[in-house]
Amino acid sequence: MKELDKLTTTELSVWVQLAKIQPKQGRVIDRIPQLAKADPGWFAVHICCKSGKTISFGDTACIFPLMSVIKTFSLLYLLEHFGAETVFAWVGVQPSDAAFNSLEQLVSDRGHPRNPMINSGAITLADKLPGKDANQRTLLFCQWLNQLAGCQLRLDEEMLASVRLTRSTANQAIANYLSETGHLENIQTALDTYEQICCISGRVEDLALLGKLLAFENGLVNSQNRRIVNAVMSTCGLYEASAEFAIRIGLPMKSGIGGGLVAIVPGEGAIACYSPGLDNIGNPVGAIAFVEALAQELQLSVFS
Repeated sequence: MKELDKLTTTELSVWVQLAKIQPKQGRVIDRIPQLAKADPGWFAVHICCKSGKTISFGDTACIFPLMSVIKTFSLLYLLEHFGAETVFAWVGVQPSDAAFNSLEQLVSDRGHPRNPMINSGAITLADKLPGKDANQRTLLFCQWLNQLAGCQLRLDEEMLASVRLTRSTANQAIANYLSETGHLENIQTALDTYEQICCISGRVEDLALLGKLLAFENGLVNSQNRRIVNAVMSTCGLYEASAEFAIRIGLPMKSGIGGGLVAIVPGEGAIACYSPGLDNIGNPVGAIAFVEALAQELQLSVFS
C-alpha cells in the first residue's frame, strides 16, 4: 500500500485526465437554475494528508454548494452537541435502497427517517440544530465548521434564492409527513434550515479540510463520533449505490448534487473532489472515477 502523502503531481494528473473523460456520461442537474450554470468539464481535487502535506489539481478556484455533502457534518455537529443516544432517537442508521428523496421509503418506515444521509433524515436533523431560527442555525453551524476545520465556507445567497425559487415538492411532502408523525417541531424552520445549510459553499480545499476532521485523531472532535460518522458514510453516503462503492472503493464517502465529493482515508487524510456531472442516482461521475482509480492504485480500501 502506497501512502497518500507519497503521491506526486504527475501521478495525480494522469488520474485527473482519466476522470475528466467520465463526466461526458453524467449530466449537470438542471432543476436548480444556479446549479445548471456549472460546466460539466470542470474538475478539481484537493488532498489533505495527516503529515500536513496538501496536493491540489484542476479547477480548484471553483466555488460550489456542498448540498448533500453537508449532511455528514450536520450529523457530526449534532453528535458533538447532543451525543449519539439522542441523535439516533431522531434518525436511524439503516441503508436505503430507495432514492434520497423518497417519500414512499419514509411512509413504509412509519415516519422514522432511515438514516441521516437521505433527505428525510437530514431535514429531521436540520430541525434540531441549535439556534432560534433558520438564519441563526445556519450561521452558528457554518462558524463552527470554519473554526474547527480552518476552512472558509459561507452561505451562497444567490444559490439559496435559486433553491427557494424551485423548492422541491418531494422535500415539502417529506417535511409534511415528518410533521404528521411527530418528528418535526416546525416544518418551515426545518425546511428553511435544510435549504440554507445545503447552500453553504466553498472550494475543494474547504471540503478537504472538513474531511480531515474525520480522518484521524485530532483532539477537535470526539473519536467515537468520528467513527460513527465514517461508518454511516460507508453504508449510506452514496445513497443506494453505497454498497457497490464500498466494494469497489472501500472508503467512507459523501456526495452532493452540487458536484462535491469527500472521501475519508482513515489514519491518512481526506480527498475532496468537484465534478458537476452526475449519474442517475445523484453521485458525481468524474469524482467517483478519480477516487476509485486512486483507491485501487494505492490500495486505500479500509477492507484491504
